[in-house]
Amino acid sequence: MRQEYEITLQPLPGVPVERALPLRQRLWQQGWLRKGLILIVLAILWEAAARYQNNDLLLPSFLQTFHAFYDGIASGELLGKVSISLVVLLKGYLIGIVLAFALTTLAVSTQMGRDLLSTLTSMFNPLPAIALLPLALLWFGLGQNSLIFVLVHSVLWALALNTYSGFMGVSETLRMAGRNYGLKGMRFVLFILIPAALPSILAGLKIGWAFAWRTLIAAELVFGATSGKGGLGWYIFQNRNELYTDKVFAGLAVVILIGLLVENLVFDTLERVTVKRWGMQR
Repeated sequence: MRQEYEITLQPLPGVPVERALPLRQRLWQQGWLRKGLILIVLAILWEAAARYQNNDLLLPSFLQTFHAFYDGIASGELLGKVSISLVVLLKGYLIGIVLAFALTTLAVSTQMGRDLLSTLTSMFNPLPAIALLPLALLWFGLGQNSLIFVLVHSVLWALALNTYSGFMGVSETLRMAGRNYGLKGMRFVLFILIPAALPSILAGLKIGWAFAWRTLIAAELVFGATSGKGGLGWYIFQNRNELYTDKVFAGLAVVILIGLLVENLVFDTLERVTVKRWGMQR
């Protein structure tokens, strides 16, 4: 090698590479900051549209909605409604997860299980969950069981389809490795199929959560009007009847905020510590 063509690289100073970037670029790399900026722009547009409309009954301003939201939190009314809705949601969501994994485990184990899953998903997946609410009220009466029934329906089929698709996408190399270790039945599913299909399973969990959350709010609008009590959906319905439009928007804002929190704090964290950390997802 000729020394005149060798270039000795000088070591970087003691400043980390991240700090060597301009401040504006470092801030722009923060996802929470970009999303917060989008929310601020939407709030400004909302306030401008409300002031232009100049009709509180049709469209309250962002500041009016914020005051209604603050009053609902301070009085504990909103928190009480949210707790009622979340308790029902978690019950239906967890039951749906258990049933979905039972169906997919049976589907990957036997031909009859595959036929059963294919037939049931073809029948019930296109059926809107809220359409089953009158039947649920007839079967289970005016109680949480009716809501749980429609929530299980909204979660079960989306999660089962995504999980089964992920199981079918597991490479034959991993399957052979599991068989070589003597894994069969439930142990084969737990130690081979679930870790390899985790991106699809997480996607199914996110879809199932979204379906369950919006189904619950829609069902509570009907259920609350029927029984005179309910959670967040009933809060929205009741204030709409009393023409408290600012409280209606405050309830809708809570629905959106809970969706954002679950999406960013729960599912994004799960993806970051699992499939993104393992290099299975970008």
